This record gives sequence, C-alpha cells and structure tokens, in this order.
Amino acid sequence: MIQVRALSKFYGKKSVVENVTVEIHPGQITSFIGPNGAGKSTLLSMVSRLIEADTGEVLIENKQAKKMKSNDFSKRVSILKQSNYMNVRLTIRELVSFGRFPYTKGHLNEADEKMVDQAIEYMGLTDMQHSFLDELSGGQRQRAFIAMVIAQDTDYILLDEPLNNLDMKHSVQIMKILRRLVDELGKTVVIVLHDINFASVYSDRIVALKNGRVVKNGPTNEIIQSDSLKEIYDMDIPIKNINNCRICVYFNS
Repeated sequence: MIQVRALSKFYGKKSVVENVTVEIHPGQITSFIGPNGAGKSTLLSMVSRLIEADTGEVLIENKQAKKMKSNDFSKRVSILKQSNYMNVRLTIRELVSFGRFPYTKGHLNEADEKMVDQAIEYMGLTDMQHSFLDELSGGQRQRAFIAMVIAQDTDYILLDEPLNNLDMKHSVQIMKILRRLVDELGKTVVIVLHDINFASVYSDRIVALKNGRVVKNGPTNEIIQSDSLKEIYDMDIPIKNINNCRICVYFNS
C-alpha cells in the first residue's frame, strides 16, 4: 500500500497541493481526476519523488519514501511522465532494456533479457522491437515506454496522463493493457486521467482533486454519480448505463 499523509506543495504563496491524505490500495487501478490545475500531476510527482513535498510524507509499505535509497525505490515504484522526450536515438528494445537498470546497472544477463522479451511481447511490439522510436506513431511510442515500465517489474506503476495525444483506438488499447497488468500480474496502477469515462470504465477507485485538495475519494461507482461530478467539475453531468458501464454524458451539459 502507498499512504499519502498531509502532502502539500507550494509555489511561492500559491498552494498547488494542500494537505492531501489518501491511500493507494494494492492490486487496483486508482485514477486521479479533476479539472485543469487541480494538482493531479503534482501529487503524482511527489508520490514518485520527482518533486519534493513541502509538508507531509509518503509511505511505501510503511517505509518513508524519501528515506529509501534510489535503487530500492526504483525496484518498488516506476513512473511514466507526461513528456518522454529523449535526445538519443534508441530502438524499442534499447528503451525497454533501460527498465532493468535498477537491477543490472546496464549489464543485462539472460534473465534480464527474458524480462525485456516478455515486456515487449506483452505490449505487442515484438515484430518492431528493433525499430527506432522516432519512426513510431504516438501510440506505438507510448506502448514502448509502458513496456519499459513493465520490464522494470515494480509493484507500483504511476502514469501521468499516458493517453495524451493518443487517438481513441490507442487510448482504449493502453487502458486495456493497464487493466491486464492489474488483473493478470497483480500490479498496482495509479494514473492521472482527464477523460472521466476512461476512469469510470477501467478504474477500481477514484481520487478527485479540485484546487489542490481531495474532494472525493472512494470506489469508482461511488464517485461516478451526478452529484459528485457536479462538485468536482461544476457541471451537470448526466450518467448513462451502457453495457454495465457508467458513461458520463458531459459533451452536451
């Protein structure tokens, strides 16, 4: 379990995240949702140690995250940022191999190569594994980065808006893969999402932020309710049940 306790981040006098306390339940997908500027990405970045919190603490299996050695932390928690620009030309396989760095420091053995093979296969990239990243579509490139995270083989996978700039087909594909990581491999996934319907259909739990604070936190079906969404987004959002999924009809609200 990841425990976030009274976490805050300020830029000058402006609070971006203020006194956030949440628990990330293991073996589930937890989505962070909320309007732009709500603090979702900042919160995820503090949990993943990309930025330092001003107050509060993050516990990973009851250990203070900030006191963990970087290598130990990287074996428990992986992070995929919004922007994954790299100024070196790499193939898919070379990128995915970086996921083994916490274990190998760049010297992969046979077992590591097998993990890379499995991650590439899991993401359906075997036939193109020697293609360069700059030759790929946005969806293929995103799958390659997720394969790298899979190869890292952490219990906790944190993803900051991984659907950005993807079309519908590839967005659905990525979400189905994340669902499989949880259901088949027992991973714990935390994801920042803008589209509440992806959160509704694929998440087990939702944490909703607004103005840097948690306004709703609980099982998905409890959060995807019109009154809750009104509080989060300041919109009247009708909900339709389609194929046992709660779909938010926000485009005509």
